[in-house]
Amino acid sequence: MLAQASPWYVHALQRTTATPAEPLSVPARMEWTTRPGSGPGAEILAPDLRRKRLLELGCGPGHNAAHLATRYGAHVTGVDLVGLQVRRARSHYGRLNNLTFVAGHALHYLQASDERFDAIYSVFGAIGLVAPELLLPAIAQHLKPGCTLAFSVPHPQRGGKHPSADDRPSRDYVTLPDRTRLPIARWEFDAVRWEKHLGRAGLWLASAQEFHDARHGLWPTTLLITARKL
Repeated sequence: MLAQASPWYVHALQRTTATPAEPLSVPARMEWTTRPGSGPGAEILAPDLRRKRLLELGCGPGHNAAHLATRYGAHVTGVDLVGLQVRRARSHYGRLNNLTFVAGHALHYLQASDERFDAIYSVFGAIGLVAPELLLPAIAQHLKPGCTLAFSVPHPQRGGKHPSADDRPSRDYVTLPDRTRLPIARWEFDAVRWEKHLGRAGLWLASAQEFHDARHGLWPTTLLITARKL
């Protein structure tokens, strides 16, 4: 049965089995890359995050959302496709104020919501895994004017790969905790193609940064994009 389940469900199931779901201390910083401690922190979302309304698309176990809610007093909603991940996030950080975790598809959540946010972000989350021509316009509708969308994705050149030559998704793999690899579809865009899709959605590309992780060879591992609502 698991062989037919979502790769993200299987990943969450193995992670939940391997590590207990228990309260955790809140991380000291926000992470965007594969190498903890490298790259920027939460400051790229806004100059002042106090009491701001933030949305994370693909919150996983909730570490970044917990940091933002605790460090800044921001009101953070974390959405994840896999209910197991949401239960895990609640077990880690459900005791905290200003923090809500919701199980659901990122696009469906946005389509059903009428809330507007001061920043929306995704850290190896829904962006890149959902068709950008659908997801980015939905994100833009829920961002306040002048506010930020920030997202990190696996770098399209990691391991010597090549960015997508068109707007179609590429075949990629999720590596599970037991080292099994399961296939997924991922939009492997470089910054130029991301800029095109952001512009179509009414978002302006503000920056594109790449980061390396020496544990994974000489190629860049993370592409971090920030954009503004026009």
